[in-house]
Formats: sequence, structure tokens, C-alpha cells
Amino acid sequence: MKEPKRPYALGKRLEQMDQCRAAILRAARAHLAEGGYRRLTMASLAADSGVTRQTVHNLFGTKTAVLEALFDVMALEGGMEKMPEVMSQPSTYAMLDRFVEVFCNFWSTDRLLLRRIHGIGAIDPEFGAVIAARNRRRLMAATRIAARINHGQPSSQVAAALAALTSFEFFDALVENSLDKQRAAVVVLDLARCLLKPKTT
Repeated sequence: MKEPKRPYALGKRLEQMDQCRAAILRAARAHLAEGGYRRLTMASLAADSGVTRQTVHNLFGTKTAVLEALFDVMALEGGMEKMPEVMSQPSTYAMLDRFVEVFCNFWSTDRLLLRRIHGIGAIDPEFGAVIAARNRRRLMAATRIAARINHGQPSSQVAAALAALTSFEFFDALVENSLDKQRAAVVVLDLARCLLKPKTT
């Protein structure tokens, strides 16, 4: 009796889906890098990635889902998978330092493309909600750090300020104003340490 071939065929289909997904995300990235958000449609993604429009719909569903998946890929490239390690640091100030480092490294990975993505969020409410959700996660992490430094008494103002300091917009503004990426990261860290330094009476 012959072994059924279905598991092998399923594996091949999954591999093909992964390849199609990667091709679609590469096409989306190329569109955005060229500033072509208005040309970024399910049809153009299909044409540029060599798949059918139905395949794009099957794999992602919406253009917003394509952009969200691209943002996830960029987050992995930028080292955002280190966040669990950051939040488990035994020293609060080590946690702060690593928190700033991870976000500054992420913002450095492809700053111009990240700027375009944030610009899209400003004009597209659905994708703007995706970016807002990610910003809320950063605020939650900032709140945990502020709470530890304040001996368990969270300060919403301190947390909000730390989230602002580690935002893409702040980092991008520093680099735009003649700072290189490394120097901008140092400035962010210095300001964050000053913000969370215990007050003396």
C-alpha cells in the first residue's frame, strides 16, 4: 500500500504560500520606498509579485493587512524581538538603557521607509489605528519602567514622556536636525535618564 502524498503536497503548498507572501511584501516595500502609496493596490501588488490578485486577497485580505505584515517584518529586522529580554532585565536602569537602545536601533533600520509608513498612518485611518496600537504597546512598556523606578507608583506623565522620547517622530526629528543615528540615540538615552533620575530634595 502506497504512502499518501497529501502531507508532502500540503508542505509544498505552504512553502509556495510563504514564497508568495514574501514576494508580495517585497513588492509593497518597493512601492513605499518609491513613495508610491497611491499606486499600492491589490492589483499592483499582484502584478509586481507575479501572483494573482486573488492570491493577494487570500494571503492578506486587505491592503492594511499587507502594510501591517510589512511592519512586522521590519520590526524583526530592526531587533524588536529583543523586547521580552529588555523587560526582564533585573536592573531598572539596565531595562531603561536596553529599551532606548532597541527602539533607536529599530528606527535606524530604514528611517525613510518608516517615515513614509507613519505618513500613511496620518492619512489612512485604518492603518493609523495599526500604528496607534503599536504605540500603545510602547507606552505600556514605558509605564512598567516608570513604575519600577518610582517604586511601584506609576506616573502616567513620566511614562508618556518616556514614550514620546522613544517615538519614531522624536528620533527622526533629531536625525533630520544634523545628528547622525548614533548621536541621536545617545541624546535620547541621556534625556530618558534625566527624566527618570530620582529627584533630590
